[in-house]
Amino acid sequence: MDETVKEASFENIRLSEDGRSVVIIDQTQLPNRLVRLALNTPRQCYDAIYALKVRGAPAIGIFAGYAMYVLSLPYAGLPYGEFAAKLHETAEYLDSSRPTAVNLSWGLRRMEKVVTDHKSLPVPEIVALLKKECVAIQREDAGQCAKISAYGLTLVHDGDGILTHCNAGPLATSRYGTSIGPILLGRERGMQFRVFADETRPLLQGARLTSYELQRAGVDVTLICDDMASIVMKNGWVDACFVGSDRIAANGDVANKIGTSGVAILAGYYGIPFYVLAPTSTVDRACPTGDRIKIELRDPDEIKKKFYREPMALPETKCYNPAFDVTDHTLVSAIVTERGICRAPYGESLAKLFQ
Repeated sequence: MDETVKEASFENIRLSEDGRSVVIIDQTQLPNRLVRLALNTPRQCYDAIYALKVRGAPAIGIFAGYAMYVLSLPYAGLPYGEFAAKLHETAEYLDSSRPTAVNLSWGLRRMEKVVTDHKSLPVPEIVALLKKECVAIQREDAGQCAKISAYGLTLVHDGDGILTHCNAGPLATSRYGTSIGPILLGRERGMQFRVFADETRPLLQGARLTSYELQRAGVDVTLICDDMASIVMKNGWVDACFVGSDRIAANGDVANKIGTSGVAILAGYYGIPFYVLAPTSTVDRACPTGDRIKIELRDPDEIKKKFYREPMALPETKCYNPAFDVTDHTLVSAIVTERGICRAPYGESLAKLFQ
């Protein structure tokens, strides 16, 4: 493993030194290599999202802000009407890369609003405001993650066993993370947890990213295959489940990485609290239930070939590869946001967050 991976902290999304590219850590290269990519074309930014080089709902929202600023630079000399049209076209293109995560469209809309709210200004001044806005999105996320982490920490005790699924740590956000945040914050405060990290097939975000982040932070983490979650729960080793979310419906249904709903069902059977940790930007008030959430389907080769030297199934074998599933709100013990902890009935408690 490269020694460069042992850096003390991540700047997973930032502007390049000349301010004309957005620089990301290519998460597909972890944990063995720390590779940074400088992106400054619509195709590069689209590919970074689709190929999961940048991933995690909050991180995608942050990336959307930086991408919109960088991609606005070549159009800074255009009249306002043409400039706004180009930016809208760019936003629509980027938004088509991954349909399930609401933070992507949220970040793009927020940047477009800067353009439409300042149409009376010269275009170069609007571009300058776009730069301020993308930085503000990232700073706000850092503050939100700190608050989510603090609220989440009140739900567990020193010495607890915690099961995680997928990755919602610093790589997927800006600081601390959402579902991993309470664990890292607790560690800073001298608390000890025993974490079981689902590997999260087929793309292994739990193995490649979550176990990596926790190991580096000095947390007691044990990597398990997804189908081992039941036995560690049955053994009495798990006191709580922490997961993130890519979209939360108004009724509390939760879209998250494929396999999340299975963890929730198991937790319900064994009487283990199942907590969802996410910023309020992940709550889609326009989406009444999880039935309305579009689930992204990905390349079957991610199941048959990814991470294998040789294919693990015949070429003609059919595969079903949804990237996400929806956990019914009745299986969720609480939804933790930067504005507080919501409990059932979620239609009421989530709505109060925005009053």
